[in-house]
Amino acid sequence: MATVGEQTPVVSNHTKDKATKAKVTLENYYSNLLSQNEERENRYRLLEQSMEKEGLSDEQKNERRQQHATKETEFLRLKRSRLDIDDFSPIKVIGRGAFGEVRLVQKKDTGHVYAMKILRKQDMLDKDQVAHVRAERDVLVEADHQWVVKMYYSFQDAQNLYLIMEFLPGGDMMTLLMKKDTLTEEQTQFYVSETVLSIDSIHKLGFIHRDIKPDNLLLDAKGHIKLSDFGLCTGRKKSHRTDYYKDLSQAKAGDFCDYNKSSNPMDSKRRAESWKRNRRALAYSTVGTPDYIAPEVFLQTGYTSSCDWWSLGVIMYEMMIGYPPFCSENPQETYKKVMNWRDTLIFPPEMPISNEARDLIKKFCCDPEHRLGANGIEEIKSDIFFKGVDWEHIRERPAAIPVEVKSIDDTSNFDDFPEIDLKWPTYPEPQGQEAQDKDSKYKDWVFINYTYKRFEGLTQRGNPFPKS
Repeated sequence: MATVGEQTPVVSNHTKDKATKAKVTLENYYSNLLSQNEERENRYRLLEQSMEKEGLSDEQKNERRQQHATKETEFLRLKRSRLDIDDFSPIKVIGRGAFGEVRLVQKKDTGHVYAMKILRKQDMLDKDQVAHVRAERDVLVEADHQWVVKMYYSFQDAQNLYLIMEFLPGGDMMTLLMKKDTLTEEQTQFYVSETVLSIDSIHKLGFIHRDIKPDNLLLDAKGHIKLSDFGLCTGRKKSHRTDYYKDLSQAKAGDFCDYNKSSNPMDSKRRAESWKRNRRALAYSTVGTPDYIAPEVFLQTGYTSSCDWWSLGVIMYEMMIGYPPFCSENPQETYKKVMNWRDTLIFPPEMPISNEARDLIKKFCCDPEHRLGANGIEEIKSDIFFKGVDWEHIRERPAAIPVEVKSIDDTSNFDDFPEIDLKWPTYPEPQGQEAQDKDSKYKDWVFINYTYKRFEGLTQRGNPFPKS
């Protein structure tokens, strides 16, 4: 305690930053120890359960336990090794976004093929995307099941963040819809059913996706859906909450992308053509499209996980009609239509769909209090539109539209980006004052604990090109 006449010592911002970084580092260290122990115990529990189901003898069980122990030891050893981009060979750029790109890569030591998502750190900091990046990484760590794209590793260097995920060669729903124009009711039922199960799987973890759209519904080698791109996902952690959605009535057209500015009313055919013409640009723009976002999310007065069901209703409409219900020639008009959905959710008479399909879309695209799914997934499953769906075995059945995949690294279902150099970029070493600021500028403590290595990823061996 300071005596009379003594001045309270002034703590510099540099010292405060160091103290904060030390606090976060310690918290993450012990949090990781607890979670790793829990994961290890869970893996052992699953091993014991599987052996009981198989009815193995005591001798066979002991042999399996020894093999498992060897894998656990190997996992601990490999986990300590540092992973970087030089461990991967770039094959092709298969995606591009506002903050980075996605590449098909091959891990040099195992030969396994992955999709590598690269995010520029400085963009994340400049555009307040840190919380979203953290949420995406955390969701992918927790969501280890068949309805979500699997992440095997995450790591960083001075300039970028890297997510190493399973490669799904079937492309995405956006590309499929652009090829097919519209889907049949049977095909729509299949894809909407799988998307229902995908969305529910992350809701059960306590996350809200907030960016459900065709671009984020990926197709595996057999044509089944997996949910991806959790960059706007929000969850239980404070680090996941950042104001993102703004009042688009105040937005400028340049905030999105170039549009045809014609304001003349369009019939379904012209509207579909206009939508397809602008769709790629929307996918690659910084802000994207407001077409799929629920009105209560824009209002920022509070929303629940049911906002993801609104997005599914919009996608279902697009599958059957050929374009989303609120699409316009510019984002401001789309925003106004979304907010005024009671008058603008119109089904064109020249594109007839069944009453069951129309009713389900209306049950998704309505007030949050009355929205189907707000009280759980069972009320969605019991809707008459899904009559005949085998919810328990849908992923084991043939997909509604078969996917043609010639090899494990087939990229024919993805766009080409020939203008992007495949070589890993090299960065000059910073000099002088820049070198002193390097730690705070690039290796900001907000990205601490980003590194992750999945057990299956580090311990898998054998043929990297398994027969399907």
